[in-house]
Amino acid sequence: MSGAVSLSALFTNSLISSLRTSKSRNLGMPMTLIHSLAVTHVFRKQAKMFGLCSYGSRTKTFSTSSSTTTTFGATLSNSSSDCPYPEYNRLLPCPSQNGLPRVEHLVVREGGPVLEYISKVVDLPPQFVADLIHFGAVYYALVCPTPPPTATTEQIKIFKEVTDPDVLRKRKSIKGKTFREAQKTFRITRVDEFVEAGTYLRVHIHPKRFPRCYEIDWKSRIIAVTESYVILDKPAGTSVGGTTDNIEESCATFATRALGLTDPLWTTHQIDNCTEGCVVLARTKQYCSVFHGKIREKKVKKLYLALAAAPVPIGVVTHYMRPVNVAPRLVSKDITKGWHMCQLEVLECKEVPWPTASTEQKLRIDNCGWPKKDVAYECKINLLTGKTHQVRAQLAAIGAPIVGDSMYIPAAIAEAMNPGLNRLVKMGNFMKARMKEQKLWKNGWRSMVRNQV
Repeated sequence: MSGAVSLSALFTNSLISSLRTSKSRNLGMPMTLIHSLAVTHVFRKQAKMFGLCSYGSRTKTFSTSSSTTTTFGATLSNSSSDCPYPEYNRLLPCPSQNGLPRVEHLVVREGGPVLEYISKVVDLPPQFVADLIHFGAVYYALVCPTPPPTATTEQIKIFKEVTDPDVLRKRKSIKGKTFREAQKTFRITRVDEFVEAGTYLRVHIHPKRFPRCYEIDWKSRIIAVTESYVILDKPAGTSVGGTTDNIEESCATFATRALGLTDPLWTTHQIDNCTEGCVVLARTKQYCSVFHGKIREKKVKKLYLALAAAPVPIGVVTHYMRPVNVAPRLVSKDITKGWHMCQLEVLECKEVPWPTASTEQKLRIDNCGWPKKDVAYECKINLLTGKTHQVRAQLAAIGAPIVGDSMYIPAAIAEAMNPGLNRLVKMGNFMKARMKEQKLWKNGWRSMVRNQV
């Protein structure tokens, strides 16, 4: 689970908060290119592809001081170095915590069924690979993506071999496609899907898990059901529509099952995993498009309740967010070229008692070093733009982070102790000023040349 799960009950969509106040809740818990690399490396998500950091062989990676350790339903043993998965209990029961991400990047050497190939090359039980495919954790591309600058000489060599024009011309599957189109990745949905030689595979062996999904009475969270949509009171610690490597443990999936629907529900918008509140799930693809249109036309109003650690001024708060899809999100008060504008309107801000010790323990709230106060500040917020982590990042930027937000409180504390510490924003402003100076200098130089002529 994300580090910010402790704020789950404190960051609630106000559209339904009044409907649920009487109910108590437990809000706890929140390419490689060749076979040899697939067997010897473990990759983090940040490595994107080909692996930027390794942790030794799989046997070493999973070794512990005890004889066995249970991870994601698979019992791993140290008794045999030849078989890292001697016992297998599938992906359930769901683990209470997430482990280190592990992603394998492969280039298919011999065509065949995808399940058999992955199981053989990565040395995993076929049923485990089948479950990964069911979770949506396996992707393919007809042509291997371009390696990053950090790729090894061997990886670059393999990439050049499988993308050589003479090799690609022999592959009927990519005829009529541009090189870039052939590099686009798609999720594999069938265990018997055939992959031809030269196909690229990305396997998320340790998908992000959501144990909270199995603790919820999903029927009780359904607020309304119509012919076009379903309104769900999303629990904290869950994903609305799933993640890159896990589309099984999502609100859309579990709500579909709770209602006994034959067709899956569609997500129309998102709220953070650690956020609790109202979400609209479309029953048809057509209504999904209709709702997206309503959002674009500003016909949907998004109201939030956030418990801030410091007072927040009433009115519109504007920041600019760095266009990098990595958390935590970076925002600046200054207009920065290419950054996205973020606006929210604080409608109300009132003092409320700081959560008691028992409440903090029950909801697993971590102060993260924030000086404990006698009061907190309940803010009613109208979200004018919808960027990921927008409310959390903006409140932290003005020195009023959400209580228990372990992702943004440390940054707010550091900025308060050392104003201007945000080096990236300062660097962005410096570069902007420098570019302005260069533009003025060029214009002045051109003017001088024209005058001399």
